[in-house]
Amino acid sequence: MKLRMGFRAPALLAAVMFSTSSFAADVEHQTDYSIALAGLPVARASFHTEVEKNRYTISGTLNSAGLVDIISRTRGQTRVSGVIGRDRLRASEYSMSYRSGRKERAINVSFRNGNVVHASMVPKRNPLPKNWVPVTSRDMRNVLDPLSGLIIPASSRVCPNTLPIFDGESRLDIKLSPKGTRNFRTKGFEGEVIVCGIRFVPKAGYRKGREDVEYLRRLETMEIWYAKANGVDVYAPVYARIPTKIGPVTVSATRFGG
Repeated sequence: MKLRMGFRAPALLAAVMFSTSSFAADVEHQTDYSIALAGLPVARASFHTEVEKNRYTISGTLNSAGLVDIISRTRGQTRVSGVIGRDRLRASEYSMSYRSGRKERAINVSFRNGNVVHASMVPKRNPLPKNWVPVTSRDMRNVLDPLSGLIIPASSRVCPNTLPIFDGESRLDIKLSPKGTRNFRTKGFEGEVIVCGIRFVPKAGYRKGREDVEYLRRLETMEIWYAKANGVDVYAPVYARIPTKIGPVTVSATRFGG
């Protein structure tokens, strides 16, 4: 399986790398992540969240590291803004751009009440690959962005849960199942976290039969750990593990508030 460390693919890896937010007014929050493959560092990500009343903005960067940075340097930026709802963070605008080697891509998505009203990708994927599963208008209803979509208010259950994600090109469900609790410690946080199993369910916007997509679809051993931010009524990921044929990809918070 080819492991692509671009800011968009696999969509699941992009989805778990974001910061937490707060329901309080005028709040700023910083979260940093380290990404490793088989224990070797491959990337770093940082996210800054600002909340004013019931509106939030999250800005993030991703940079390749270690040997990956030498072989094919990757740089990415992303931003999402929206409104904090009772059970979801509902985006209004989401954008992502990245450069990996000579490849560049920019995605912009506008939402209204959870529905996609506009989506663009530059450059477009043209011509579309054979066996492409197209995204329909129905696929873009009641969806979440991949950045703030996995932040879950404490009033809602973390897992079991199904998160319908649209990243500007692909539509997938992330299914979370309960696997107990663990202890976790990092800068700004120490305590018990909720452990969820992950199932990756591609819905549209991908090439049917593609090796890496099929591998993730069949995988039953992925995990994501959710921590509750001190003084904030919300859960957000602090750790994720995705097994691959050449070793596990891990995403671990090196800073969670503080």
